[in-house]
Amino acid sequence: MLLKTPQWAVRSLLAITLATTPFLALGQQAFPTKSIRLIVGFAPGGGTDIVARAIAPKMGEILGQSVIVENKSGAAGTIAADQIAKANPDGYTLLVGHSNSNAIAPFVLTNVPYNPATDFTPITYLGYVPNVLVVKASLPVSTVAQLISLAKANPGQMTYGSSGIGSTQHLAGALFAKIAGIELNHVPYKGSGQAIIDLLGGQITMNFDTLPPNLQQIKDGSLKALAISTPKRLSILPNVPTFSEVGITGFDVTNWYSVMGPKGLDPAVVNKIDLAVKAAMADPQIKKTLDAQGLQPEGPATPAAFSLFLAGELAKYQRLVKSLNIKAE
Repeated sequence: MLLKTPQWAVRSLLAITLATTPFLALGQQAFPTKSIRLIVGFAPGGGTDIVARAIAPKMGEILGQSVIVENKSGAAGTIAADQIAKANPDGYTLLVGHSNSNAIAPFVLTNVPYNPATDFTPITYLGYVPNVLVVKASLPVSTVAQLISLAKANPGQMTYGSSGIGSTQHLAGALFAKIAGIELNHVPYKGSGQAIIDLLGGQITMNFDTLPPNLQQIKDGSLKALAISTPKRLSILPNVPTFSEVGITGFDVTNWYSVMGPKGLDPAVVNKIDLAVKAAMADPQIKKTLDAQGLQPEGPATPAAFSLFLAGELAKYQRLVKSLNIKAE
């Protein structure tokens, strides 16, 4: 026999439900309630790390919780990207998305354990930094033409570094060699930091690196910048010509940065993070810091526009990797 629930019990249960509903809703809207991890796929000191550490404190201030930058380097940023792809989609583990890990490496490396098109939630496009061709100050060249002549006189003897197989630096060097008709040997690293150290030490001949980690060495004269991958010269390096100016046309390789999460992030959480990142980047002091690093903020302005941009980048780099016949070494 079924027992009938007393009316007083029904009324009490209803009262409790109604009383707690606003608190449950409040709990769902209270993101964030704990610190947020911002994962960088490269070693400390590189361009990605510099940008992440510039915006993280202000993001935390705006969101009311600390934003902690963590470095998990290796495999052109794919180790960190894989960690985010498998993370809980709650907004507390985010990736500093990068053209390396999220647009290029999956077409170069074998067995990349995530799908760059479907395993992430694009949140905010931060901007791009140009690749700059740098050589040690003591190398007897002052122009790209002289560098090409030296490479032709020493076939197979000159090397270039990168932040890993399948990175923009890797593609930039391969593309430059193809356009210039020279032979260069690729030396991959886990990040820009060690590549710069070895370039300064003479272990490698050149880098096609991002501007931020090389800017100080260019300014102090320990590295010579021969060309930069922007449509026009930068005010911070007015004497460095663009690749187009020196006859290297079609050099469309740049490093872009973003904030991304695992797939399935709540749109409300995406919006909150997006607004916090944009507010942080608009802070005058942070903007000054990023400007000084050569960050170019032009690009998609919303998460939806960033998704479309990402699809275009995947198509572009898939074609470029195929044309250069680049494969995992």
